[in-house]
Amino acid sequence: MSNLSTRAEQLAAFDRLLTIMDELRAQCPWDKKQTTESLRHLTIEETFELSDAILEGNPEEIKKELGDILLHIVFYAKIGSEEGNFDISTLIHSLCEKLVRRHPHIYGDTVAQDEETVKQNWEKIKLKEKGNSSVLGGVPKSLPALIKAMRIQEKARGVGFDWEEKQQVWEKVEEEMKEFQAEFNAASEEEIDHEKATGEFGDLLFSLINYARFIDINPEEALERTNLKFIKRFQYLENAAREAGKNLSDMTLAEMDVYWNEAKKK
Repeated sequence: MSNLSTRAEQLAAFDRLLTIMDELRAQCPWDKKQTTESLRHLTIEETFELSDAILEGNPEEIKKELGDILLHIVFYAKIGSEEGNFDISTLIHSLCEKLVRRHPHIYGDTVAQDEETVKQNWEKIKLKEKGNSSVLGGVPKSLPALIKAMRIQEKARGVGFDWEEKQQVWEKVEEEMKEFQAEFNAASEEEIDHEKATGEFGDLLFSLINYARFIDINPEEALERTNLKFIKRFQYLENAAREAGKNLSDMTLAEMDVYWNEAKKK
């Protein structure tokens, strides 16, 4: 832990970053041209790169990607100051004030002795601050569907609209599975109603996400870990087949399964 810096050193490092940002904005042709709109897609990309580093459990990469995101925050603040809208100071103070408001159990008289109460208070205060007519009004429309489902369920729980026991949620999963099977029977050759089956499949996914939340599993993280696991195993299959002088497209499924099972063991 000896490589960690003091508060004074942290402030000095932040001041150095602000100075470099001022210099880049004034002198670098690329940095001069950037706007909040041009940076937007780059910020999204950096966020996903941070997500990859976190899933890989690589501290050095996490540090690097966090630095890239911090640069973007400072960049947006610099543009905001040039446009007379806000600067890094007003941005940070606004954040601090929000944190104080949303933690009345720390900075006020509210009592919250568990995580769930803290979350409920947070959502109630946020709803009041934003003036939304709906609890779900704060869920970004552009969120990926799986993450959006998580946030919808969390916000509904924040005002008490939720199942009481995880067994009730699992029963809902089983109910949705039966309804989906009724619309899409794998043993039947009859043409299915794709619109209706899609709706039932969506209901099944939503209930599974809900159950994952009840047993403290992040479904987005769980699915991404499975994606990465599949990629590693499939790439092993590709490499093993290549070393054996075989082409995947010419192999039978049984032949590919041999390498796939080897990958699972590894």
